[in-house]
Amino acid sequence: MASSSQVEAVSALLRDALEDVGTAWSLGSFGAIAEFMRDPDEAVAGLPDDRLGMATGRGAIALSACPALRPVAYETAVASGWNHAVALCLPEAACAMSRRGVVTELGPDREAARERDRDAVLFDLGLDLLAVDACVRTSDPEAIACLRSGVGQPLFDHANPIGRHLVAMRPHRVFLARVGRIEVYAPIPGPGGTSPEGPHTHVLPKLLRSGRTHAAATPIPAGWVPFAALHPAHPYKDMMGQRIAFDAARYEAFQVLLDRWGDPDLLAIKRGGEHRPDGPVSSRHAQGARRVAEVQARILRGEAIEADPVADEDEAAADHA
Repeated sequence: MASSSQVEAVSALLRDALEDVGTAWSLGSFGAIAEFMRDPDEAVAGLPDDRLGMATGRGAIALSACPALRPVAYETAVASGWNHAVALCLPEAACAMSRRGVVTELGPDREAARERDRDAVLFDLGLDLLAVDACVRTSDPEAIACLRSGVGQPLFDHANPIGRHLVAMRPHRVFLARVGRIEVYAPIPGPGGTSPEGPHTHVLPKLLRSGRTHAAATPIPAGWVPFAALHPAHPYKDMMGQRIAFDAARYEAFQVLLDRWGDPDLLAIKRGGEHRPDGPVSSRHAQGARRVAEVQARILRGEAIEADPVADEDEAAADHA
């Protein structure tokens, strides 16, 4: 059981990150993820209850700290540098959501982030994820009827009518976990379209089939399951992954988080310590930590690192989930 000081430290981490407009958020699993972010000048409304979070015209986030919640700060090596995040994890024995395998009507969404959405009907898409329920929500009668016609069937079954009408229905996407939710109000891009700037979702059947809760490169301690993450401003990339001039203050800010919430054994390896094959850190994660240390040392010396947007985008997508 976490101490009261630990719970307060986690709550402070969440509050500070929510106040920082440069921090993005994700909630989901490997292959299905909802993301929340906001612009510096974007109108923000508080929640109508005691949860931590906010709502904008494009999406919302609502979180509740709990004694079992464990932040895990980490860095992962990518083709031209590194990504970083703070995963929010729960013990494997305490993280499970509904595990529904078929589309299921859940009724009015009484815990919606905005009171105006609390009479809209919530449908679980039945993705059978361990720590997350991926849902859609609508108050449109035609959309409700279409969603109801697919209840009891797997979402990706060719006989299910939902898939071919989902884009046109424009439902809210609502991803739920034990400790909170992210809601996305922006339309779903059509075939060949790109995700909008700001809150959006990804559901990738190929990745879902792996059954993983997170990417193999993400160093989550054994026995813990990540269901969400906060993504502080990156030193050389903006929120959309585009290269910017290196920002030393952003770099130092994340190193503070890494010292407080990172894996001590992995940090020791990053700082030149030896990797023990019988220790808790895998060879893959140890190698990744060394790669991150090398590229960070180069960039801190003022050396340029080559941009590879395609490779970074591919690796970041997997790492982000």
